[in-house]
Amino acid sequence: MIFLIEYNRPEGRLVTFERFTDSERLKAQNVRLDLELDLNRRGVAHEVVLLEAASEDGLHRTHRRYFEDLRQILESAIADHK
Repeated sequence: MIFLIEYNRPEGRLVTFERFTDSERLKAQNVRLDLELDLNRRGVAHEVVLLEAASEDGLHRTHRRYFEDLRQILESAIADHK
């Protein structure tokens, strides 16, 4: 699966989250480009990424910062080391 994420880094907030199948790769790339161009025109400095993962759960595990706040990440890290 392919995931499009728009993230407001200063606020630590997920703005956009879209899912695409592997066969929709070109569509995902075009949506990402359109979104980045629109944000640039409006002077909005958000992070926009396309990520691949076998599942949404896998994506949440490997890219926690998009889905959890700092406190949650630290709590998870502490729990993982116990």
